[in-house]
Amino acid sequence: MLALEPAWQLAVRQAFAQHARRYGTRRLRVEVHAEGHAVGRGRIRRTLTAHGLRAQQPRTYVPRTTDSDPARWAAPNRLLGQPAPTAPNQVWVGDITYLPRQGGGWLYLATWLDRCSRKVVGWDLHETMPEDLVSEALRCALAVHQPAAGLVVHSDQGSQYTATRFQDLLSRHGARQSMSRRGNCYDNAHAESFWSRLKTELLDGGSFPELEEARLEISHYIAYYNAERRHSALGYIAPTNFESQLQTTSQLCPA
Repeated sequence: MLALEPAWQLAVRQAFAQHARRYGTRRLRVEVHAEGHAVGRGRIRRTLTAHGLRAQQPRTYVPRTTDSDPARWAAPNRLLGQPAPTAPNQVWVGDITYLPRQGGGWLYLATWLDRCSRKVVGWDLHETMPEDLVSEALRCALAVHQPAAGLVVHSDQGSQYTATRFQDLLSRHGARQSMSRRGNCYDNAHAESFWSRLKTELLDGGSFPELEEARLEISHYIAYYNAERRHSALGYIAPTNFESQLQTTSQLCPA
């Protein structure tokens, strides 16, 4: 007679499958603890090994330098020496990444992340990299979240962010532009860290066959990232839940 599988082992395997191999032992430990199973990472690791389960391995963050024109105007870095934001919609950080297509070529994805909650607030995807790629992603974010005037919008010094059309958009919404220092690849590390996660957890070394499939998969991943994926910098809760906790705290303890 086969022994029944302990409930915690079943919970580990179910969580592993639910998150599509994206959770290693740290996040799995938090996940099963939330279900009432006080299990250490060592036992979780042994369970995964016994069932031939292996989590995706995140890529090491490799900083890159900004492709900028030294002669072009750049906004100051308004984040230097400043405390971390304490509420959503105070600082958004943006970047562009290249996603591989089957058969060669690239798709271009622009996103904006809230620096406090790590939530993806806006994004846009194109087969080319038009000047207004980052503007379209930002328009989406502004329309949905409607931040107050004074929002700091931070990016590298790429030409899309120094374009007149983009700066006009910031001006119309009372946002303040901030840029990483030229050649300092760590100034925008929050945005680039998100790219590392997305490419590992969504593509896992693969590529997209076409634009519309990529748009659909990215939409699903961002919804998952915002509402379900536990973030280590947020105490292993998802960005949306983190924002809800901040809102509850501010209502209970108004300034």
